[in-house]
Amino acid sequence: MLTSNDSIRVRMRLVAVFFVFSFCALFYRLYIVQIQRHDELYQKARNQYTAKKTEAGKRGEIFDCNGNLLVGNIPCDDISVDPWIVGDSVTCRKVAAMFAKYLKLDFQEVYGKLMRKTRKVKGKDGKEIVRRNRYAVIAREVSIDVSTKLKRIIKANEFAGIFFREKYARYYPKKNLLSNVLGFTNVNHGEVIAVLGVEKFFNKQMSSSKSVLRFERARDGRPLIYGERESIKARNGLNVYLTISEPLQSILEEELDKMVAEWKPAAAYAILADPKTGNILAMAQRPSFNPNDRRSMDPKAWRNRICADYFEPGSTMKPIAISGAIDYGVVTPDTKFNCEKGRWKYGGKILRDAHPMEILTVGQILAKSSNIGTAKIALLMGEKRLYRTLRKFGFGAYTGIPLKPETRGALRPVDRWDTLSITRFPIGQGVGTSPLQMVRAYCALADHGRLRKLRLVDRIEDNQTGLIIKNPIQKPLQVFHNPATWDKIIDMMCLVTEAGGTARRVAIEGYEIAGKTGTSQKFINGAYSHKKYIASFIGFMPAHDPELVLLVAADEPHGSIYGGRVAGPTFRNIALRSLRYLNIKPNPALMKEGKKR
Repeated sequence: MLTSNDSIRVRMRLVAVFFVFSFCALFYRLYIVQIQRHDELYQKARNQYTAKKTEAGKRGEIFDCNGNLLVGNIPCDDISVDPWIVGDSVTCRKVAAMFAKYLKLDFQEVYGKLMRKTRKVKGKDGKEIVRRNRYAVIAREVSIDVSTKLKRIIKANEFAGIFFREKYARYYPKKNLLSNVLGFTNVNHGEVIAVLGVEKFFNKQMSSSKSVLRFERARDGRPLIYGERESIKARNGLNVYLTISEPLQSILEEELDKMVAEWKPAAAYAILADPKTGNILAMAQRPSFNPNDRRSMDPKAWRNRICADYFEPGSTMKPIAISGAIDYGVVTPDTKFNCEKGRWKYGGKILRDAHPMEILTVGQILAKSSNIGTAKIALLMGEKRLYRTLRKFGFGAYTGIPLKPETRGALRPVDRWDTLSITRFPIGQGVGTSPLQMVRAYCALADHGRLRKLRLVDRIEDNQTGLIIKNPIQKPLQVFHNPATWDKIIDMMCLVTEAGGTARRVAIEGYEIAGKTGTSQKFINGAYSHKKYIASFIGFMPAHDPELVLLVAADEPHGSIYGGRVAGPTFRNIALRSLRYLNIKPNPALMKEGKKR
């Protein structure tokens, strides 16, 4: 029989066991909370009493070789609202009317955003749930002038729930100038998306990092003075300096526009380069676009035809092929060929010249642009030598220009040539080249046979540290085996712009110009068109000490098809204005002799 003392002892033991189990449970709970789930719960707690503020640095800017701004950033605001704070329908109407007036927006669309108090989202189980709509974008990249007016109106009317987020917008101060090369950016959900051109190729380098400021806050959101703070500083993107010269770019585009207005081609392009460095000084195409005006931008004009498209170059290929024949010792400038009175049958097909000609020297063949004479020179060279010549000048290979996409052109290996290839490739038929490839080849012709890599970017700069990364001029490859080849081909190319040549309209008094006209039939649906042509002229000046290489081309011009007539005058105008800008003096001896070369 239990006594009262026994009963007390039992109760005390039960209480002790209870406390021991309670202590163990508490200890286990504390272990879970403090050890196992410490990081998780600590982060949740921080989220309750800390806030985060982010700001992006500026995207890198693009300049020409002399530091003239081509692509920059301007401050602006993104405007958003919290529909739950804005107010009732009467207030929403007033706010919507304000936005519609100053931002040129549709009233009903804005009003709908302000009145949309809830939104449907998918929960973790996949079912739709209704949540409060606390965020709606009204407009992005609003100019500072307009946003300042709106802020004053909002303050005067005591409107609530309207937020301005400071940022930078991409700005192209020269509008259409160089637009196909520079490219442009879009913004998607606040993120910058580079679309094309230099903007896309150097997107990683020009992109900025965001600054992050984390701070402890009170329940109303105000930062606590005594609270912990953590910050990460924003980094601006790197600046890109091109080899482009803005004054030369302006000259080139002005003259290109005149040619387009006169001959109304489907497309046109021009490239100006320094043969001694490979620097591209100016390049443009038509059609183009104004990246500041997205409403009028035609996506068909975005593609950079200069590096992405290839065409059959026609007679502009002849100096390349003939220089190879001279370098291999197959012919000399005075070697004579029978041009068959303008009509010659080979491989079962007729090859024609524009005008009937008989016995011509190699120099005359180039000056008068004889297809038959050039084809016969190539037959003496042979397939392998002709192929090696075209490959050494860079045809069928990428130029490496920092623009995408880039074509490598079309040059079939010798084992895929047919009977006619040996007679058609040297006159620019059956071979595909981009405008940039042709300019690179002529830079090699101009610079004593030295084939260089073309340069579009001169340097990249970190404007926060002052660090400059130079894009080095790479060592060129020598195309010619015989050093005497250069003088011979230059002398013959000068004949093109003299009396009796195909490009007398190109001549500039006091300057020797070495070049070649091109009038190439377009290959459409498996056959050469007799209605659609590409008219071009490419050359360099001064001929025996070249400073500039220039290509001008018109795709499907109206009124004439000949390179000397369509592209020649534009070449002359660009060349003359560029020579004067660069202060390249005329040769006094040529001026005194009254020669126009």
